[in-house]
Amino acid sequence: MARKFLYVVAGLIVLVLAMLLAYRVWGSQLIRAVMVPREAFQPLQPLPANAYDDPKMWIARPDLTKDNPALWTPQGAAKLAPLEQTAAIFFIHPTSYVTPLGNAHWNAPLDDAESNATARRFVLSQASAFSAAGNVWAPRYRQANYGAFLTTGAEGDQALTAAYRDVVQAFAAFLKANPTGPLILAGHSQGSRHLLQLVREQVAGKPVADRVAAIYAVGWPISVEADLPALGFPACARRDQSHCIVSWQSYAEPADPSAVVESFERKQGLNGQPRKGTHMLCTNPITGTFNGNAPASANIGTLDARAADKPAHLVAGIVPARCDTSGVLMIGEPVDMGPYTLPGNNYHVYDYSLFWGNVRDDARQRLAAFTKTH
Repeated sequence: MARKFLYVVAGLIVLVLAMLLAYRVWGSQLIRAVMVPREAFQPLQPLPANAYDDPKMWIARPDLTKDNPALWTPQGAAKLAPLEQTAAIFFIHPTSYVTPLGNAHWNAPLDDAESNATARRFVLSQASAFSAAGNVWAPRYRQANYGAFLTTGAEGDQALTAAYRDVVQAFAAFLKANPTGPLILAGHSQGSRHLLQLVREQVAGKPVADRVAAIYAVGWPISVEADLPALGFPACARRDQSHCIVSWQSYAEPADPSAVVESFERKQGLNGQPRKGTHMLCTNPITGTFNGNAPASANIGTLDARAADKPAHLVAGIVPARCDTSGVLMIGEPVDMGPYTLPGNNYHVYDYSLFWGNVRDDARQRLAAFTKTH
């Protein structure tokens, strides 16, 4: 019996090793085969015109005082003095609709419990960093399935376009509720993709642009030469600079950002020019500067949420940051943040968590710089 048990264990080990080898060799193809929806794209019906007047269409907004994930603060976060003026923050959460085996739709149903719960967790771990600068508004929207980013078919773009329409509608409601005062616009991953289109089409060149203290388009590649000119905002060059754009994508070393770089170079920029041969925007979240290098000792708070039985807390001084010549942000040797590190040592899921304390400080400093001149 013991020998049979050992044979079973050995067989399982071999199977796991084979699976890991297959993932290493055919990882992208396997992910694509599993995650891209198999159904035909079905156009979404528009939401009612006043949909976002309903608090239930928001994960976070200032009148949601009970169970508002954006109001959460991790253990170890410093108590901060009140600001002279606060901002209204519009935050677009990243992809939380990840349904494998082709059983998913191209866009998330608003009543999908699992994607809604994951979106709340993202708002808690990401948007909460901005709550010290003002009131966070985070809309629910019919986000594109994760598989939309893995296909070259028309369905992926159609799903993203449909999701973006919801974001535009939510932004209009956000502006209606906040007709004056400073604004901070932020997102992550798919949220940043929608945010950049929103800035280009609904903000740049319009009166509302003068109210924007800062834009945090994290986890989505931005071309300095082919995207920024169409957005009407420069890259943030200093921590005390406002009315500018912040962006980074986190990788541990040795890093393989080839998938992101290839995707970045494949499409045209927002100004219609090729991105290939241009520079990817990289803001160092520790220093708040364009490019730059910072030691781990300067990181004032990485969010450690690994233990399910312990509260999430901030840990200072464990993650450095260096903008690489490829345009991505290097964080040194791999650090244990949890199970969601992507191939190539890609820490995309943890872009905010790695620097939660610094993002919090960055938003307040940029808002303070903005209020001095407006």
